[in-house]
Amino acid sequence: MNIVMAASEAFPFCKTGGLADVVGALSQQLAGRKSNTVLLFLPHYRNVRRVSSLKVVPGVYYIPVGGKIEQVTLSYINWGKVLVFFVGNRKYFDRPELYRTKSGEYVDNDERFILFSRAVLEGCKFVGFRPDIIHCHDWQTGLIPAYLKTVYKLDAFFTRTRSLLTIHNIAYQGHYSYDSFEKAGFHPVDFVPNKFEYYGGISFLKSGIVFADNVNTVSPTYAKEVQSDPALGFGLEGLLKYRRKNFYGIVNGIDTEVWDPEMDPLLPMGYDAATFSKNKPIAKQQLQREVDLEENTDKPLVGIVSRLEYQKGLDLALGVIEKLHNKVQFVVLGCGDPSLEKQYRTLAKKYPQNVAYVSKLDEDLAHQIYAGADLFLMPSRYEPCGLSQMISMKYGTLPVVSKVGGLLDTVIGYKAGSDNAAATGFFIDKFSTAGITAALETALSLYPNKKVWNKLVKNAMLKDNSWDKSAQDYFELYTKTVA
Repeated sequence: MNIVMAASEAFPFCKTGGLADVVGALSQQLAGRKSNTVLLFLPHYRNVRRVSSLKVVPGVYYIPVGGKIEQVTLSYINWGKVLVFFVGNRKYFDRPELYRTKSGEYVDNDERFILFSRAVLEGCKFVGFRPDIIHCHDWQTGLIPAYLKTVYKLDAFFTRTRSLLTIHNIAYQGHYSYDSFEKAGFHPVDFVPNKFEYYGGISFLKSGIVFADNVNTVSPTYAKEVQSDPALGFGLEGLLKYRRKNFYGIVNGIDTEVWDPEMDPLLPMGYDAATFSKNKPIAKQQLQREVDLEENTDKPLVGIVSRLEYQKGLDLALGVIEKLHNKVQFVVLGCGDPSLEKQYRTLAKKYPQNVAYVSKLDEDLAHQIYAGADLFLMPSRYEPCGLSQMISMKYGTLPVVSKVGGLLDTVIGYKAGSDNAAATGFFIDKFSTAGITAALETALSLYPNKKVWNKLVKNAMLKDNSWDKSAQDYFELYTKTVA
């Protein structure tokens, strides 16, 4: 099958969050199947990494954006079995960050991803690759299915091309004014509620949901939540319910070549489900030294690796840390809301022996936290899928998570009084500071009982959260979509 993956980011080239991890890993998984050819299209940002051997496709092509004609170049690299194309336009992509600066989002993000969406389609023609399916990710590529059904409807090159849109987080919708609809080049007759119109403007994500042949999101539970709960559907619950026969939930996986405690070069000593009790404490000591915490392998350590924002519930975690810091160490890695950053920085200064906060994106330190922590805290208000809970389990760090979205689909919660033969973590029963504290205290009460604790750790490490099954589910959905 000829597959085009279109996304605004993909690991290891450019990343702001889990979207990049999913796109990178899934591309490789699909390309590993004998019958598939996979092309991945990404914007050529200034900070694109690992492209020293980049090759240039001869020539240029042109994309209309409003009343302007923009020149586009294509560069490419062979990345494993995936051919990665970078869409080049210095005006739109040669910038310090992917989507925003500290003062806010780029004001022309609509134009940037109008150009990128059409550049993917014209890029396929430019290199002579006829896709059976174009897999689009999030609002930044939501216009591609719309273009296929409107502007390119009579283009013979795409006669057999179908589209799949994956919603990684429905809260981000790419909502712009009517001017953006005009810039995109769609016909005014289509500016109606059952097509493009959305509260007087255009939503790139809504457009993708309307026009894609099939739509999915990143866990079965989240797929149900966004159809039934207005607070989680963010205004699109009715449309998704209308498209329910073409709407699927496929849980994400993790790249077990990147996330493997036995072979991880960033750890002082590798470990697996048979050796964690001996070697994982060494990783804990390394982490404590790295972030200047008191070195004490007997004291439980809680890790957090996350964007600091309302969705993640980390405003409530501040009170949890304040209450438990005397008997628990906390390491928090992440940036985002300036107010939350300031409060975590203040806590770390107030309790330097037991609380550490690092305000940046640091992949190396993330690996060390997943390995060195005993517990991993994810008190999310909503969570489409989540990767951190699966990574932490792989590293033998037990997740403490909310009962939402993909967290419910991937964690098996401990229950007092049960034999917990398969338990891999702990659920937060009540979403509040007190509820999060209670869940952590339940976990901490088991920490001294190494027989029980080690059984849970072993369960977590042996749980299969790889991409194998999920990639097969995607391939089957591709087959259904093309048919």
